[in-house]
Amino acid sequence: MPATDSAPLSFRPAAAADAAAAVPLIYSSGPAAFDYVFAHDRAGLALEFLHAAFEAGAGEFGHRNHVVGVRDGQVVAAGAAWDGGVALRFTVAAAAQILRFYGWRRAAGVIARGLRVEGLIRPPRADEYYLAHLGVREGLRGRGIGASLVRQLLAGADPGRHRIAALDVAVTNPRAEALYARLGFGVEVLRRSSLANRFHAVADHRRMSRALP
Repeated sequence: MPATDSAPLSFRPAAAADAAAAVPLIYSSGPAAFDYVFAHDRAGLALEFLHAAFEAGAGEFGHRNHVVGVRDGQVVAAGAAWDGGVALRFTVAAAAQILRFYGWRRAAGVIARGLRVEGLIRPPRADEYYLAHLGVREGLRGRGIGASLVRQLLAGADPGRHRIAALDVAVTNPRAEALYARLGFGVEVLRRSSLANRFHAVADHRRMSRALP
């Protein structure tokens, strides 16, 4: 039964069992960048890697770093938030997951492309509370779920440690940028991209931020 607008929306920590519903939402937050890094030698491989990493639990892509929005018992939104204090731990987890999934022969290329993307979509500083992997099920977008997801994640910021909240948005996604602007985020910098391979060209990205109370 499809989720309906009248049913209440709730949020909870993601679990490994949410992978089938949550991973496509995470992927939808930046398919070009994910494919550039993780598709490697065939289309669809990025989704398979994200599925494995989500189920594994650890790191940036693991279920323990995500929350899901649930309506009518169905996962309809997913997102994550973290700060620079976990950068080393996330790097180690990602390297282990990439090596396990791709094998050592292919892992070097994946890691190199990931580092290039980090020059465009930069990891947060210690005082930044960074929002990412924000996705809402197609067909339910534009109905307030994305705004509720962002507010839910912002509620997890630590005012004693985090100075600002930040996120990145592709210039090819003006609808998301408009949503973030309505929620108080302003453009901090535009970073130009020259990243491209046979799967995708990664668009320019805007870093947006807002002060935290």
